Amino acid sequence: MPEIALLHTSPVHVATFEALRDQIAPELTLTQIVREDLLENARTQGITQTLIDDVCTTIHSTHAPVICTCTTLGEIAETAGAIRIDRPMMQQAAQASGPILLVYALASTADTSRTLLQAALDAVENPAEIRTLDLGEFWPLFEAAEHTAFAACIAGAVRAYVAQNDTRCVVLAQASMATAARNLSDLGIPVLTSPESALRAVIGTVSE
Repeated sequence: MPEIALLHTSPVHVATFEALRDQIAPELTLTQIVREDLLENARTQGITQTLIDDVCTTIHSTHAPVICTCTTLGEIAETAGAIRIDRPMMQQAAQASGPILLVYALASTADTSRTLLQAALDAVENPAEIRTLDLGEFWPLFEAAEHTAFAACIAGAVRAYVAQNDTRCVVLAQASMATAARNLSDLGIPVLTSPESALRAVIGTVSE
């Protein structure tokens, strides 16, 4: 029976991936590791060697392929052999035929997300412009477990931006923002989220 491990920095992602697994590949075994302290340390102390070592040790503690669902830690995790959750999504976004809106609610994810998206665009020689939308004002809602309100605020801000600006694709940079896509299904352009695209990509490798 195939197995995939997930490294989370919020317990909210556990139910998300269990639901996706049940929908996409019910036979798949998920090992879900929750380490809220890793993101907290990254935000308060920056990317230190101690943090890098901790992430690496956690990833190497399992023999299954690991998806790191934290965008802030994605680059570190990928270096340690994990799959960063946003890479498949960025590769999809790189097919856009015009301006791409990169949306984030946590400042520590901004640079790493933009760098990854730009690399994906460069790989296919796509000159599309990356525009960013900082919705950090809504992050306290997520931290307070007000997930419905968080998703509604994200969706409302994205909808308002797209109404005023030419946009061919929306990228919700963080896994925590994925539920906002449900409120944007009528937007008329792709609204990409990372959990499903990453899980499908990794399932493809373990099933080969």
